[in-house]
Amino acid sequence: MCNIWVYYSTRNQIYSSIEKAPYRSVALVLGTSNKLVSGKPNPFFTNRIETAKALIEHNKTNHIIVSGDNSSKYYNEPLAMKKALELKGVDKSTITLDYAGLRTFDSIVRCKQIFGQDSIIIITQSFHAYRALFISNYYNLKAIAVVADEPGRWQSAKVLLRECLARPLAVLDLYILGTEPKYLGKKEKLNGA
Repeated sequence: MCNIWVYYSTRNQIYSSIEKAPYRSVALVLGTSNKLVSGKPNPFFTNRIETAKALIEHNKTNHIIVSGDNSSKYYNEPLAMKKALELKGVDKSTITLDYAGLRTFDSIVRCKQIFGQDSIIIITQSFHAYRALFISNYYNLKAIAVVADEPGRWQSAKVLLRECLARPLAVLDLYILGTEPKYLGKKEKLNGA
């Protein structure tokens, strides 16, 4: 039931076409590892970076928050995303790093409460976008998602199973447990956004 609720309450906020997506001054890229366990590039990561770059190029946004896990000195999703965007030609002054996006819930809440955003574009794959939007809606964050391409079926099947379990957890976090992000901290101002 939770999966159905999450899907049907957010499906009209998802765009697969960058050209049809409305403008938002800020886009939020949700974190994932830049490498697979095998050491090969992670296509989920690569496709999110490509989508962020395309949104800048099509004037659909002018600032990007890269939010992810930075829980050890050997693992830093936001910094990896920033470096990848810069390699694609995105101006570093238009990128803000959120080091405390330990999970989707934290990234969304921090976007609103720490970075002061009320209306954003979320960048992730479609299976993940529904849950991110569901959390955004709960916090009255006027969000849309522009979805990045998904890799092959086998890779997507593994994450879909995980996502089916994560959606009921989101409902629990929001409506029963009253969960807060692990780290909030002081409000931060975005450059030029």
